[in-house]
Amino acid sequence: MHIWPVPNSYSKTLPSAGAAGSFWEERKGRHHCGIDIYAPLNSDVLAIENGRVVETGVFTSPLTLPYWNETYYIVLQNESGLFCKYAEIDGLSVNEGQRVKAGKIIGKVARVLNLEKIDNTSPEYIKSLQRKKISSMLHFELYRVWPVQFQKYLGGNSFIGQKPKNLLDPAEYLKKLF
Repeated sequence: MHIWPVPNSYSKTLPSAGAAGSFWEERKGRHHCGIDIYAPLNSDVLAIENGRVVETGVFTSPLTLPYWNETYYIVLQNESGLFCKYAEIDGLSVNEGQRVKAGKIIGKVARVLNLEKIDNTSPEYIKSLQRKKISSMLHFELYRVWPVQFQKYLGGNSFIGQKPKNLLDPAEYLKKLF
């Protein structure tokens, strides 16, 4: 059994290659490491497959960038062996080491962006979200192996030009499941 990660998302259509929020979207000096699934604040985030929580932590923080709110991430190792990173979430409902079943609530969609703190120095993709009044989403990444060591990684973005070998396209994964 497979579950869509945010049943209350605005759409189950995944962003096409190069579009805002798509996998490996070029963002002027950085590349997006996952996909963004836009959803209302506090929407349930569900485990896609049965698995085990291997890591949790802080994902974004206003101490890092002023237009970020504090959000968290959860990495689940699925029974299929892949590692799903659910990020920009709040209200973690699981602990490291815990086994979860597909469909279990693991967190809530957080308000990742403080729209009032976005200014002219912010990246264009952040300003475009501000114009659309989008501040809450699930950021979803997929890996073959965990843990992954990025040379330069921040808030779901890689600052190196080459895609890390263990980073997979989560859109392709989700398309196969749904």
